[in-house]
Amino acid sequence: MRFFIDTANVDEIKEAHSWGAIDGVTTNPSLVAKEGKDFREILDEICSIIDGPISAETVTLNHEEIIAESRELAKIHKNIVVKIPLIKEGLKAVQIVSKEGINTNVTLCFSATQALMAAKAGATYISPFIGRLDDISQDGMALIEDIRDIYDNYDFPTQILTASVRHPEHVRLAALVGSDVATIPFGVLEKLIKHPLTDSGLDKFLKDWETVPKLTSTSQKG
Repeated sequence: MRFFIDTANVDEIKEAHSWGAIDGVTTNPSLVAKEGKDFREILDEICSIIDGPISAETVTLNHEEIIAESRELAKIHKNIVVKIPLIKEGLKAVQIVSKEGINTNVTLCFSATQALMAAKAGATYISPFIGRLDDISQDGMALIEDIRDIYDNYDFPTQILTASVRHPEHVRLAALVGSDVATIPFGVLEKLIKHPLTDSGLDKFLKDWETVPKLTSTSQKG
């Protein structure tokens, strides 16, 4: 299972990358807007840090404009994956640019039938938003299970990219179900590492170590 970090903050990307567990990055217009920087500048910097898929989203709604945007984004770097919304115009664009060798991440997926349509259009990744489904009392993880079954039934190469991850349990369940990727906010990535028993155990080890007699440099020589 691959982990992408869901952010446009370069400092977060650098820090998470230093842990050795980040395989790619996803951005979206809302995340980019928080940074107050030029979109191209952000993408260039991210691509210099992470050697893996970097999702950059289109911001138009007509398929011809989406296609033009996709082609321009793909020129930025070989690792750019173009995010395209799961609407009719988006699927029209996906089936064209995918044939041109442009990798796509079809985003804002909330049903198994949407995921099936995206796979048939040639999407490289599908991004089901599980947290937003949970927010309206639907089972987001059940959607990942359904998509996994459907894709396996028909050998679709489209990869499942679990998105809208809110907590470590989402990550655990996505891994158990067989999601190809989870894209995870920085704060949730930090929580994946931490456990109170790890912290208390380490604290005890270090306190006990303070009681161990230490050889001085003089005694070592003698």
